[in-house]
Amino acid sequence: MAYHLWEPAAGPGPGHGHGIGHGRTALCVHGLTRNGRDFDTLARRLVAQGYRVVCPDLPGRGASDRLSDPSRYQVSQYVTDCVTLIARLDVERVDWIGTSLGGLVAMVLASMPGHPIERLVINDIGPQIDPAGLERIRGYVGDTRVHADFDSAEAALRRTMASFGRHDDAAFRCLSEHYFIAAPGGGLTAHYDPAIAQAIQADAGDPPPLWSYWQAIDVPVLVLRGAVSDILSPGTLQRMGDSGPGCEVVEFEDVGHAPTLIDEAQLAPVLDWLGR
Repeated sequence: MAYHLWEPAAGPGPGHGHGIGHGRTALCVHGLTRNGRDFDTLARRLVAQGYRVVCPDLPGRGASDRLSDPSRYQVSQYVTDCVTLIARLDVERVDWIGTSLGGLVAMVLASMPGHPIERLVINDIGPQIDPAGLERIRGYVGDTRVHADFDSAEAALRRTMASFGRHDDAAFRCLSEHYFIAAPGGGLTAHYDPAIAQAIQADAGDPPPLWSYWQAIDVPVLVLRGAVSDILSPGTLQRMGDSGPGCEVVEFEDVGHAPTLIDEAQLAPVLDWLGR
């Protein structure tokens, strides 16, 4: 499993290892078809505040190896891999920022005795997934068609990611520039194993809810939600606030699934919460 490591600069003063994250490690875990480079903007901000930031590519995504058995593309496998990564980093505790799938992995891990999570930011996911959003994801996951050039590839990605909210060209480039890889016969294709779709496509029904895991979490939690998300419903969010560890909630207007944590309006609440 590959990961991207961001180290704080040495030296005195703000932005040089002595900010809100001084001595802390943040682990940023991406969504279903994405990779660790999604967090470049957030990582730079966290490093400026003294954090050491680690952004893995989950198996089958980005620079990580693909699994020989596609049935292992499951949350349980990702939990095991992230535990191994944290041990490799030689730290006892991490602050975890998890988008979508990355939040599901965190919920399972944070429910276990002796887990390494100190504080948890969950980005637009909950113990129960809205069926409408799940069907939308099933409609595109595994589609690794080849595009003739980057412009056509980026245009297709814009259509797929329309629910993520508005982005200017520069912001969207942050989401697209590391998403594609050269296809064997020429052109560009999505940088993930299309076999990751097998697990989600094979289960025609809704995945089992994770409320028992949520109830067992014992650390502070911040939940981010796109106000028009079709993955994290208002009812699920309400139940999350009333049960388990409880949570603080920040919603972003005119954003669906999932907030990309590139715009300042989305970055600021995360940095503020971690700072407190």
